[in-house]
Amino acid sequence: MAIFLKNVSKCFKEHEALEPTTLTIEDGKTTVLIGPSGCGKSTLLRLIVGLISPTEGQIFFDDKEVNNHHIHDLRKKIGYVIQDGGLFPHLNVRDNVSLFARFLGYPSHFIEERITFLCALVKLPSTILNSYPLKISGGERQRVSIIRALMLDPEYIFLDEPLAALDPIIRFELQKQLKQIFSYLQKTVILVTHDMREAAFLGNEIILMCQGKIIQKGSFQDLTQSPTEPFVTDFIQAQQYASELA
Repeated sequence: MAIFLKNVSKCFKEHEALEPTTLTIEDGKTTVLIGPSGCGKSTLLRLIVGLISPTEGQIFFDDKEVNNHHIHDLRKKIGYVIQDGGLFPHLNVRDNVSLFARFLGYPSHFIEERITFLCALVKLPSTILNSYPLKISGGERQRVSIIRALMLDPEYIFLDEPLAALDPIIRFELQKQLKQIFSYLQKTVILVTHDMREAAFLGNEIILMCQGKIIQKGSFQDLTQSPTEPFVTDFIQAQQYASELA
């Protein structure tokens, strides 16, 4: 058991973004959080990352409860990728990916060896390491953000709709690369997406959410062949219809 949530809820003023939730995220698997906009999937991820605190409940990493005393140590074990990459525009690619490692005092030879390895892993040309984020493509920026997330060889990789802003061809290429990366690294991965095809392609387990609660958890086959309620089928069919129209 890698990550465990016990009766975790989150309220923003009078709005309950996440109902009391008990959930286990299994070690070494890719778990996908999916659902309509505002369903609570990004809130759930941000709670696990420690960017926000739960209103109620407890979160555990390998039986150790997350709290303010060791949240900074925990974050060193987490690689986090957001939708737009979150790169610093005034830093070049090399400085963006190495910023945290240099801040923590990692030796320069480690940093350079790690950058070389990760550029090869995500298929990013080393020739752009001296370029600035605004001078490279959207797909390249997301590859840079993935390298930055993997720089310290984290135990956990969390991605919040990392491919949503990309055009279909680039998105498909990155989906294939992410699947290869996840398989190669064997990390515990949590991915937020609104695309069921992406969830089915990348996820070992899918968690479908609606209105702040988990509707069903299982494989894509579980959701399609054994839906727990009509919303599951309606959501999948709506996704398929939208895909046909695209």
